Amino acid sequence: MARIRLNLRNLTIPAKIAKTRQIATAMTDNKNFPNPTPALTEVTAAADGLEQAAAQVQSARAEVSTRTVNQDNAEAKLDQVLTQLAGYVESVAGKDDTLITSVGMETKAAPSAPTLPSVPQALTAATGDHDGELFLSWKPVPNARSYVIESSTDPATVTSWEHAGIAASATKTISDLKSGTRFWFRVAAVAAGGQSGWSEHATKVAP
Repeated sequence: MARIRLNLRNLTIPAKIAKTRQIATAMTDNKNFPNPTPALTEVTAAADGLEQAAAQVQSARAEVSTRTVNQDNAEAKLDQVLTQLAGYVESVAGKDDTLITSVGMETKAAPSAPTLPSVPQALTAATGDHDGELFLSWKPVPNARSYVIESSTDPATVTSWEHAGIAASATKTISDLKSGTRFWFRVAAVAAGGQSGWSEHATKVAP
């Protein structure tokens, strides 16, 4: 027995209606199929019902689209007049926040000044992979953009610190140090608010 493949699941509604009408036309007065079940009038009525329902959906979608455009235009108009009104209130009140809030409007918060980053913690110095090389590490500071490193030879004094490098992360290898010499290191974090204070010292003899 031959199997019929209607493929209804993959048809659009217009294609499904057209297919139904094509089948109904082909079966009308067809001697090979004298008594269709269900009757062709019922099949045609079902196609008509779907066509009408689809037309109503399309009409509703068009109406929703039009109403959405109207809503967007109305919102833009309201935004415009409120902005103009705010400009008027601002011109009269000046910097008097009390006058501004008395009409139900809010004032802009003053931008907060960036704060200094935290001081780096847990600075350690370890022997590097090569002679004259020391490896520094510390805990990362939140929002730090970079770190400044200074070094000093034994003994470390207030005036003996020298620039030793800049690190993008919380580690740095310091090279070309004099082997057998003890070095002190300190690190500071740099962020939008400026430079932090200096960390506690870490010391190590260069290999």
